Amino acid sequence: MSDESLVLVDGSSYLYRAFHAMPPLTNSRGAPVGAVLGVVNMLLKLLDEHQPAHFAVVFDARGKTFRDELFAEYKATRPPMPDELGAQIAPLLEVVEALGLPMLQVPGVEADDVIGTLARQATAAGMKTLVSTGDKDMAQLVNERVTLVNTMTGTVLDPAGVEQKFGVPPARIVDWLALVGDSSDNIPGVPKCGPKTATKWLGEFGDVDSLVARADEVPGKVGESLRAHLEQLELSRELATIRCDVDLELGPAELVRRSPDTERLRTLYKELEFNTLLRKLPGSNAGSSDNGDPVDETTSVPAPAAALDYETVLTRAQLDGWLARLEAADTFAFDTETDSLDYMRAQIVGVSFAVTPGQAAYVPLAHHDPDIAAQLDRAETLEALRPLLEDPARGKIGHNLKYDQHVLANHGIALAGIRYDTMLESYVVDSTATRHDMDSVALKYLGHQTIRYEDVAGKGARQICFDQVPVAVAAPYAAEDADVTLRLHETLWPRLSENPGLERVYSEIERPLVPILVGMERHGVLLDTDLLRQQSRELDKGMAEAAALAFAAAGGAFNIGSAKQLQEILFGRLGLTSVRNTPGGQPSTAEDVLEELALLHELPRRVLEYRGLAKLKSTYTDKLPELADARNRVHTSYHQAVAATGRLSSSDPNLQNIPIRTAEGRRIRQAFIAPPGYRLVAADYSQIELRIMAHLSGDEGLLAAFREDRDIHQATAAEVFETPLEQVTAEQRRSAKAINFGLIYGMSAFGLARQLGIERGAAQDYVQLYFERYPGVKRYMDETRQQARDDGYVTTVLGRRLYLPEIRSRNGQRRQYAERSAINAPMQGTAADIIKLAMIRVADWLAKDPVDARLIMQVHDELVFEVADDDVDALIAALGPLMGEAVTLSVPLKIEPAAGLNWDEAH
Repeated sequence: MSDESLVLVDGSSYLYRAFHAMPPLTNSRGAPVGAVLGVVNMLLKLLDEHQPAHFAVVFDARGKTFRDELFAEYKATRPPMPDELGAQIAPLLEVVEALGLPMLQVPGVEADDVIGTLARQATAAGMKTLVSTGDKDMAQLVNERVTLVNTMTGTVLDPAGVEQKFGVPPARIVDWLALVGDSSDNIPGVPKCGPKTATKWLGEFGDVDSLVARADEVPGKVGESLRAHLEQLELSRELATIRCDVDLELGPAELVRRSPDTERLRTLYKELEFNTLLRKLPGSNAGSSDNGDPVDETTSVPAPAAALDYETVLTRAQLDGWLARLEAADTFAFDTETDSLDYMRAQIVGVSFAVTPGQAAYVPLAHHDPDIAAQLDRAETLEALRPLLEDPARGKIGHNLKYDQHVLANHGIALAGIRYDTMLESYVVDSTATRHDMDSVALKYLGHQTIRYEDVAGKGARQICFDQVPVAVAAPYAAEDADVTLRLHETLWPRLSENPGLERVYSEIERPLVPILVGMERHGVLLDTDLLRQQSRELDKGMAEAAALAFAAAGGAFNIGSAKQLQEILFGRLGLTSVRNTPGGQPSTAEDVLEELALLHELPRRVLEYRGLAKLKSTYTDKLPELADARNRVHTSYHQAVAATGRLSSSDPNLQNIPIRTAEGRRIRQAFIAPPGYRLVAADYSQIELRIMAHLSGDEGLLAAFREDRDIHQATAAEVFETPLEQVTAEQRRSAKAINFGLIYGMSAFGLARQLGIERGAAQDYVQLYFERYPGVKRYMDETRQQARDDGYVTTVLGRRLYLPEIRSRNGQRRQYAERSAINAPMQGTAADIIKLAMIRVADWLAKDPVDARLIMQVHDELVFEVADDDVDALIAALGPLMGEAVTLSVPLKIEPAAGLNWDEAH
């Protein structure tokens, strides 16, 4: 940028966005610092990229603005600023001041109005202005001299970009906003008018004034809504309009950067524990934070080459040169680009490699690009790569290599030598620090904003397949993937390997699991699709019956899917008392609320019944047949790097949530079948988390009950209710079961009382008696909460760390949730580790033993196998020791395998 250019930063917008985008980082004293780090990194990036002479950071001032006087409800629906965010404003302002950056806060107006005024003044003075913001309202400021940039996403909006994004030019953005409204600012807009309708109206009528004059021409319900809200439309337009005439003490030319106050920055960065930023200051030699874990986790980033060296490989000579480099390397980073996200049918469009940070190659193989005279033949190139890719001694580095293994298998290549997967490395280092996709991990650990898929292929309805992306655009994106993967590994592996527990979790659990999951996913699960379609018809009938009963209970028909109508009937017509309100202040009709109301009236019970049947139909009986392949097998995707505790999750379809306690749910499981000549064998761990609690707490009562193989719920009932074991009633056992599981999930006495239908005082007595009989459990819970507060994390038996970023939160609700998680996470995490180790042990045994069986599903604490009829007994006999001895605890692990023609029978 020239000296006649101005950069304006919407500090308030970025403060909020950084707070929600960044992980909830704290320094070693428990002070929140994540939002400060996010905004400071953004400012430094802007300064580095644009080197502006004129610069200002604009924040909202405290107090009301003229918009509050126009409309008392303006922003009234916004929740109060979280304490963790409010605590970061002062240190952020101090850092901005120390950086030498001009700051503006003008009472009575918003930051948008200050920025609008400065942008207009700069335009009048012939200056170009770059506004850094994430606020869509700012699009009204764009012109030939004013451009918006969203530093968090890299999106740049000039006049053409605004029209492409919103469907209207910048001069019509205010009208567009007035029609659509803004729920975050509580700008009313026109009900029923969404973005597409607003764009359509403005395209047809030109502007809001013409639309109002011709409102009678607008047909349908949305036309009725427009005519009914014409008076508030002008208010909405006034609220959405950015003022550009604010009286300011400084003009654009006077917003000049000063030299940074290095010593002040050094003090601030030390207090905040921003170690990477501290090291970048002249003469700095920063250490880590007091607890040994620096807050600023972009430390020790291997820098790329001064100039990135990315090569597009279009000739065999170039390919041979890279093959020689790959053959000489012990490990190399590798990535595939494909024409589909569906791993079963995705075909390779190109491959990329990196051996040295900053240097990478992309080999396009199947792009439809008329500007490229020729690409290497895909089959020949993959055949040339086959020896390297199938060599188990040649280490591969990738990000989500499970997908790449699938894709290569589609081309007949069996990927071997999976050594480092940076998605899993990030997940094991800290499962809660960030999402684990490459873009998020690169930003978190490298401070690098990657080229995103949407940047090269577009998004939404306009997104194109990667084989349609021109090679000149695709090559930098694809080569960067390999380069960033290599740099991520060189950053993450030292952190991971310095902790033996974490290295064990990665090397002995997560990495060996990858090929096992690939095998499960590719084989799939056989479905009886005819049975599912029949069940859909039966569910339709059940929904109709439930709806009829609901209408009778309500005193008339209504839209049973409408929360608004249900609110009016429950809390208006029937006069029930609201249990909880929505964030918008309306009485909630959420499932847990209806469950509570169902104790008082029949209608909520019938609505819950209807919703349950509708969910089964839409999620499973209707959808599963659509997802099945030509052989009626469904192929789920298992995800290792999603659940914070280490549990696997699945999607498309989600097999983890098919109900087992309802007749309808069990019927769906009956549609998961074995092929002719085979059976399904299901083996699950009995009460595994309670057994882990016994091990972790060392409570003698629990240990004895499990070692003697007693019914743990009956044993607990005998202890709590001081009743001989043989005289425990079914009701007492039910209560004991609720206590056993409730306590490990952090249930309060209030929650227990609600579940058992008893008074809170009685529930509190039960809890107290439980702790008196099992004092080791109480001791474990107290010690674990304290340890979590001290360290910020808890660990599983096998060494997985589970971070609890809210454990020191000033918000009591968040802190209590984190404390409950501190108790439960080691049990859930250990259970997840055990089932994964069991999968690895069983897979190794199946690879060596001649039984005709294969693992096809993992659901929570259960493994499901497809096994030949003649080998069922052999498999069941082997599963006991294979799964039961996956780890050694103070109590035995109990396995309960069974066989059947379908999943329900086998459970």
